[in-house]
Amino acid sequence: MAEPTVASHLVDALAGAGVKHIYGVVGDSLNSVTEAVRKHPEVDWIRVRHEETGAFAAGAEAQLTGRLAVCAGSSGPGCIHLINGLYDAHRSLAPVLAIAAHIPSTEIGTGFFQESHPERIFVDCSHYCELISSPKQMPRTLQVAMQNAIAQRGVSVIVLPGDVAQQRMEDVHLAHPVAEICTSIRPCDGDLGRLADLLNGAGSVTILAGAGCAGAHDELIRLAATLQAPIVHALRGKEFVEYDNPYDVGMTGLIGFVSGHKALQACDALLMLGTDFPYTDWYPRGKTIIQVDIRAHHLGRRCGLDLGVQGDVRETIVALLPRLEGKTDRGHLDAARANYAKSRRGLDKHVQGIVGKRPIHPEFLTATISELASDDAIFTVDVGMCTVWAARYLRMTRERRLLGSFTHGSMASALPQAIGAAVRYPGRQVVSLSGDGGFTMMMGDFITLLQHGLPVKVVIYNNGSLGMVKLEQNVAGLRDFGTELKNPNFARVAEAMGATGIRVEDPSELRPAIERAFAADGPVLVDVLTNPSELAMPPKATLAQAKGYSLYLLKEVLGGGAGDVVESLESNLR
Repeated sequence: MAEPTVASHLVDALAGAGVKHIYGVVGDSLNSVTEAVRKHPEVDWIRVRHEETGAFAAGAEAQLTGRLAVCAGSSGPGCIHLINGLYDAHRSLAPVLAIAAHIPSTEIGTGFFQESHPERIFVDCSHYCELISSPKQMPRTLQVAMQNAIAQRGVSVIVLPGDVAQQRMEDVHLAHPVAEICTSIRPCDGDLGRLADLLNGAGSVTILAGAGCAGAHDELIRLAATLQAPIVHALRGKEFVEYDNPYDVGMTGLIGFVSGHKALQACDALLMLGTDFPYTDWYPRGKTIIQVDIRAHHLGRRCGLDLGVQGDVRETIVALLPRLEGKTDRGHLDAARANYAKSRRGLDKHVQGIVGKRPIHPEFLTATISELASDDAIFTVDVGMCTVWAARYLRMTRERRLLGSFTHGSMASALPQAIGAAVRYPGRQVVSLSGDGGFTMMMGDFITLLQHGLPVKVVIYNNGSLGMVKLEQNVAGLRDFGTELKNPNFARVAEAMGATGIRVEDPSELRPAIERAFAADGPVLVDVLTNPSELAMPPKATLAQAKGYSLYLLKEVLGGGAGDVVESLESNLR
């Protein structure tokens, strides 16, 4: 039997780790790898049109499964294109291995065609990044790379020169299966005692729950019942916390609810569970704050803590509950729930479309999608206004998932992430909520849906602008600049590519269009003309923000001919 090549060993080892797909764009420096994939019965090559899409798709697959996913890029520009999606995967704690092909090893350091230094470029968005310069390195380097991605929950990169990938491996005795990590970490008894004492001694408690609450939904509800505590969720915690939850009072933060913000401010003690909510100004002051996180280095990096405890959220709650004294006073919980009901009434005022009233409210569009989508749908969401509407109007179920670039904050993530979701779960409904700016940034990969027969439903919020940037400019008192987008009829673009395209301009057309899209077998693009003037102000808008937006409106009304008047008023408002 012939000795394996570095490339064939790579693909065999990936298959042994459970990898089914590699996302990438072929190139000559990758030829040995792609040839090994072509010959392998268990690993497929997913032909994306841009390497950034491949990295986002791999990150989405890894987030959904918790298992290793793989992307690849050819030497120089090809692998450099991976970087944005790898940053997103790394910051989302998604185990991804990136194969960064390199120029011939003999040419490294000579300024050769397409030369770059991937082992330097990817250091900041990976736990492990190493150059393979010899076949003798391959078994252990690959092993360590995969183990780091899995164990540390993030990105590993192997840099592989094309000529090294072709070479034969004489010794593979160091190769072995990766260790799947399944840990159960609970705090020590001393920490549990201190945690219980603080919660038992607090008059009122609010829980702030994040993505670390995955798998702990039922335990979280029992904890809230014991403490009579409202639950505020962070955006990344929405999919794990919101459903079947009588204690949920919405989100906090810039795109959250007034009720979520008030519940944090009104408590005596805030219990943070599995969240690294980044916005320091939104935490309450003068309150007891406790944080539980499986990653000890997250403790206290966002706000001052009275107690930081390392532990898995589910295991911590199970160990903690017997130590708690059940609270009977529902005053804090009832007030938070009443505030939540009031907030929802305000948010839901636009979820009914008015026939003939154009353009369509994005709230109505999102609520309609939520109502008609399947109970196990996977939603992927672009950043900006799409994230606002998804956070406020998509309703989660036990089986639904919600992905977006919620930590890295990259435009154009929704379509690539939908590709990864559809590849991994071919039997589930996948819906991409794409902004017009985000969609056009990576529009070429709509063709990937057709090439691989992926029945993703892409809904475009077509408001002709970079909506969040426009709002940020307006809140600063500026007239929007550089945010206007001149868009084509996206439905016709989809039809030109060979897919189903649907254009929606009137609210009366919306529900039938979404029903038709969801019933179709293949990929569908729904181009919805939405209102660019819909506001998504934060729940605690500052006086400066209110002044800024008033100045913007004044400038719009008075126009350029009244510049001196505007300047004078602006000076006085300051």
